Amino acid sequence: MLETVNPATGEVLATFPVHGRREVEAAVDQARQAAAWWAGLDWNGRRLRLLAWKSHLTRYLGRLAQLVHEETGKPLDDARLEIILAIVHVDWAARHARKVLRPRRVHPGLAALNQAATVEYQPLGVIGVIGPWNYPVFTPVGSIAYALAAGNAVVFKPSELTPATGAWLVRSFASALEVFGDVEPVLQLITGGGSTGESLARSGVAKIAFTGSAATARKVMTAAADTLTPVLAECGGKDALLVAADADLEAAADAAAWGAMSNAGQTCIGIERVYVADSVYHSFMERLTLKVADLRPGFDGEASYGPMTLPSQPETVAKHVADALARGGRSAVGGPDAVAAPYVRPVVLTEVPEHSAAVTEETFGPTVTVTPVANLGEAVSFANAGRYGLGSAVFSRDRSAAMAAARSLRTGMTSVNSVLGFAIVPALPFGGVGESGFGRIHGADGLREFCRPKAITRQRMKPPLNLTSFGRTDKDMRRIVTLMTLLHGRLYRPRRSRLPGLAGRCFSRPRSPWRRWGRRDRRRPAGRGRR
Repeated sequence: MLETVNPATGEVLATFPVHGRREVEAAVDQARQAAAWWAGLDWNGRRLRLLAWKSHLTRYLGRLAQLVHEETGKPLDDARLEIILAIVHVDWAARHARKVLRPRRVHPGLAALNQAATVEYQPLGVIGVIGPWNYPVFTPVGSIAYALAAGNAVVFKPSELTPATGAWLVRSFASALEVFGDVEPVLQLITGGGSTGESLARSGVAKIAFTGSAATARKVMTAAADTLTPVLAECGGKDALLVAADADLEAAADAAAWGAMSNAGQTCIGIERVYVADSVYHSFMERLTLKVADLRPGFDGEASYGPMTLPSQPETVAKHVADALARGGRSAVGGPDAVAAPYVRPVVLTEVPEHSAAVTEETFGPTVTVTPVANLGEAVSFANAGRYGLGSAVFSRDRSAAMAAARSLRTGMTSVNSVLGFAIVPALPFGGVGESGFGRIHGADGLREFCRPKAITRQRMKPPLNLTSFGRTDKDMRRIVTLMTLLHGRLYRPRRSRLPGLAGRCFSRPRSPWRRWGRRDRRRPAGRGRR
């Protein structure tokens, strides 16, 4: 049996079975039958059922938040915020699935003008979702809701640290279906540790959506490789916040404090590194230390954040802090004595070498390093030097400079003048690069992630040239070669632009508005006056 424990008090909240290979395969078999029924519903049928689930989550938000609070230790308000974000994503997936995934026509091109071409997005079947413990509602729902909206059934394995929250989600979906008289197991629960997740990866599901560490992702991919099961991996991060010389320092310091310390730093898109322009470094540090110094961990209603949910995490935080100080770093807030399991007080480190563990490895605790840089360009170079690439943030009043830095960051997501803003917008894709994983959840990309694109052509009329037949003639080939030469054989010569700084670039000559009046008639055409 698997026990779920309150990390703050040590109280056992509930027990769950550890499912093995037989139980997992039985659940997947049931899900395959349910998937056929679920995919057979029209778009409106699935939309109504998902909206009913959203309504259930909203009505019982308080109960679910209390459970998340007890099982993870995070404050009630943080639990409520997490559930609200999940509700928004369920609503978006339900309302936009048809628009994103409905069949669409594509232009066949001149060579296939006799064909009508369409693309359809068909559901994969059964999706295996392996959820994390740090955000046990928001993160798995980001895969579950989009997979269901796309017409798939789901077998869900929550983290062994938060099985009660996962069980609540599955029961709530079943309750929503009961309103329609449905009893099909479209969303099922399996519980257990790593062996249960391995069984799910080897069970032959159509796809695995995994959230967790990069090390565990490799194990999941190894298990899934036996059946060539594709994997969507959302792994850890070492997100950086960049502060330009012209930034709103008060807003940037507030964002850095929240991004680094909320949820006890146990956020994959949390801020773990800050790079600040030299000229405003000391002013920024004053603001940040003031905001962080008053934060207090605890399990009571006044606590800023809760305990470390994973029992081994305080030790990891202590090692990173000790390594940073041993390499010449300095503690502006907190220090080695900040770690008192299961709680960790805020830690702000400065002058930390870029090769230390506190900069290169994911700490996953309420710690942050702050480093002065010459400008945004140097900040981008430091931020991109790591092997992770999940989220990031840029603060600057110069819109063009901020957007240029955002585009230069090697991450899947960036917020400008805010922190974690991309997670709030359900239409945006969520995912990373490098050690932070691959694939996307949320938005249109998240819906298509759980579908297979199906290309279909339908011949509308007899082809003018008989090319795909043994009855093809030399005349047919001469005609197609002549046509391709006329269409694609033109030689384009580069022309020097008259615009300063753009010499040597190739531009097509604009069509003159005077051409239809003749070269001699230079009168201004009607409606072409200056604005």
